[in-house]
Amino acid sequence: MAGVRLWADTGVLNGEKMFAVNKVLLASHGTDGAKAAEKVAFELCEEGATLHHLIVVPTFWEGTTGDDWLQNGSVRNDFRRYLEGELGREVDENFVRVGEAAIEKGLNYTNDMVVGEPDEVLLASCEQEKYDLVIMGSIRPKKISGLRSRMLKDKMIRKLKTPVLVVPYPDE
Repeated sequence: MAGVRLWADTGVLNGEKMFAVNKVLLASHGTDGAKAAEKVAFELCEEGATLHHLIVVPTFWEGTTGDDWLQNGSVRNDFRRYLEGELGREVDENFVRVGEAAIEKGLNYTNDMVVGEPDEVLLASCEQEKYDLVIMGSIRPKKISGLRSRMLKDKMIRKLKTPVLVVPYPDE
């Protein structure tokens, strides 16, 4: 495991770059684990490479209306609009942050935000477009509070025809 960690942390193994990638799908949504994946993506991509940044908003957010405490339909709709606005703002901030870093490195940057089941969206993205590599962060450790990703499923990884680099969570 040390060799994998070394490669994921630095992009090199025994002082040599593992390989160059020309087209990368970066599944990142701005958490610490996702930012670790972003760092590795920038290390592996050389100037002129294409970095496609995918943010998946899980479908469970669609049903978040606060029904348990919002009894008025108008207030529920206001809350839903507020929540959609906050999610949209966070997605936009992530696209700007990663996009600026990609452009600074001389990469061709594209992005996409999709609402759906994370593993299904990733599979569909890789079927629609050919990538050299998919880069994503690992699942958040149980000792770290917050929502745990549902994207990393063995079944999904086996279905992918694209190599996947899962970057370890920082300090794990």
